[in-house]
Amino acid sequence: MEHVYDYLPGIILAYSAFLLTILSPGPNNFAVMGTSMSAGRTSGMALALGVTTGSFCWAVMTLMGFSALLASYAGALTIIKVMGGLYLLWLAYRSFRSAASARDIDPATVDGAERSLSGFYLRGFVIQMTNPKAAFTWIAVISLGLQSSASAWVGLSIVAGTTLIAAIVHCAYAMAFSMASVVRGYRKVRRLVQGALGVFFAFAGLRLLASRF
Repeated sequence: MEHVYDYLPGIILAYSAFLLTILSPGPNNFAVMGTSMSAGRTSGMALALGVTTGSFCWAVMTLMGFSALLASYAGALTIIKVMGGLYLLWLAYRSFRSAASARDIDPATVDGAERSLSGFYLRGFVIQMTNPKAAFTWIAVISLGLQSSASAWVGLSIVAGTTLIAAIVHCAYAMAFSMASVVRGYRKVRRLVQGALGVFFAFAGLRLLASRF
């Protein structure tokens, strides 16, 4: 049991970083928001599940590549942690800049309001798999939660937990942003939310950089 506790703080931090990353405005949640607002809740949830599937694929690919790299070159952990830490600091900068901006959210819908549910699902998957931010996000998340001496269950728990988080958050976006009252409420607190995200990203990035040796 003590062995589990050794890795639990890193796993929780990885979950937290992933959660706040997908809460931060980006092409994925903007697509879910816009689709729910224009094409309805069901279409938005289909797209959200497609995004979640893409997130799972990114998680598995990153974990497999990360593990293989560590097996052949242990010093790669330092390089990967530096990259992840710098990316989190960049997210902090983006969040603070968004909080300081008076520009409101402008969620864009996915082209084709008459698209089938399978079409929305596929579109969500494509959006996630072609999002260049996803690779850097997963480098940061895996770096936070996975140590060089970690057992396989640690990486698997990060993949399983983040997939569940992705499904819950993106489906919640689809449900919420199909209601006009939620859209109005979010616009009122948007800058506060972005400021809080910036603080967390800065903390996680600095923590990751400080633990690189």
